Amino acid sequence: MASATAGSDAAPTQSDRDDVARRLLHSSEALSYDPAQEVDWETPLDTSYHGASPEWSTLYGTSYWAEMTPEQQRELTRQEAASVASTGIWFEMILQQMMLRDFYAKDPTEPAFQWALTEIADECRHSIMFARGAAKLRAPAYRPRRLVIELGRVFKTLAFGEAAYAAILVAEEVLDVMQRDWMRDERVVPFVRTINNIHVVEESRHMKFAREETRTRLAGSSRLRRQINALVIAIVSYVIVTSMVHKKVYANAGLDPERATREAKGNEHHKSLLRSSCSGLMEFLGSAGLLTKTSMWFYKRANLL
Repeated sequence: MASATAGSDAAPTQSDRDDVARRLLHSSEALSYDPAQEVDWETPLDTSYHGASPEWSTLYGTSYWAEMTPEQQRELTRQEAASVASTGIWFEMILQQMMLRDFYAKDPTEPAFQWALTEIADECRHSIMFARGAAKLRAPAYRPRRLVIELGRVFKTLAFGEAAYAAILVAEEVLDVMQRDWMRDERVVPFVRTINNIHVVEESRHMKFAREETRTRLAGSSRLRRQINALVIAIVSYVIVTSMVHKKVYANAGLDPERATREAKGNEHHKSLLRSSCSGLMEFLGSAGLLTKTSMWFYKRANLL
C-alpha cells in the first residue's frame, strides 16, 4: 500500500480529461442496459435462492449462522441484499445532486459535461432498478438512521472537488467488489445476478471518472486541504459502510435481532472480507495523499483497512 503521506499521481491535463470523457461516452453508447427490459421482473421470487452470496452475509461464519436453517440463511441474504440496495439508492441520490451542482452553468459542449449528465442518467436507472429489486425480494424500505440522513443532506450540500468525487469512488468501489461476487454466484436468485451485472458494467465507467476527477481536483492542493478532505472522505466512508445492512434485516428474517447484531459486530470473517475487497481502493487513496493517521482510524473502524 502506498504511504499515507505519498503525493498524488500527476494530474490529468484538460486534454487528458476530455479524452477520458469521450471514451466513457463512447463506451456508454456501446454498452449500456435498460433494466426495465433486461431484468426478469415478471417471474415470481424463487425462495430456493439466496439474495447475495452467503459468504457476504454479516452472520456467515458465526455460531448463529451455523444454527440457522437453510431457509433462514436464504431469507437473511435476501433481506441483506435489499438493505444494500436501499443504501445504494440513498447514496446515488446524493451523488446525482453533487454532480449536478458541480457542472451547473459549465460549458455543455465539453465532453466532461456530457459525461456527467450520462452518469446521472445511469444513476437514475440504477436507483429505480434497486428499488424494484428490493420490492421483489419482499423487503421493506431500509432507510439509514435519521442522523445519517441529515448528515448526508449536509454533505451533498457542502461537499465539492476531491471530497465529493473520492466519496463517490468509495461508495461505488465497495459495492462493486461484493456485486462482482454476487453476479457470478449461481446460488443467487437470477434477477439479482442480472441487476448486479448491469451495475458492475456501468459503474466501472463511473469509477474511472471519479478517479480522474479526484486526481484533477487535488492538483496543487495544500497539505491542510488534503488533511481536511482525507478526514471528510474517511468519515463519509465509515457512514456508508456501517449503513449498508440495517439492523432490522435480522428481525425481518425471523432472527433474534439483539443476538444477531452482537454476533455480526464481532464477525471476523466479514471484517476480513471487507478489508481484502478494499485493498485497491486504499492503495489509490494512499497514492493520492488521502490516507492520513486520522483518516485511517475511521477506515479501520469501518473494517476497510
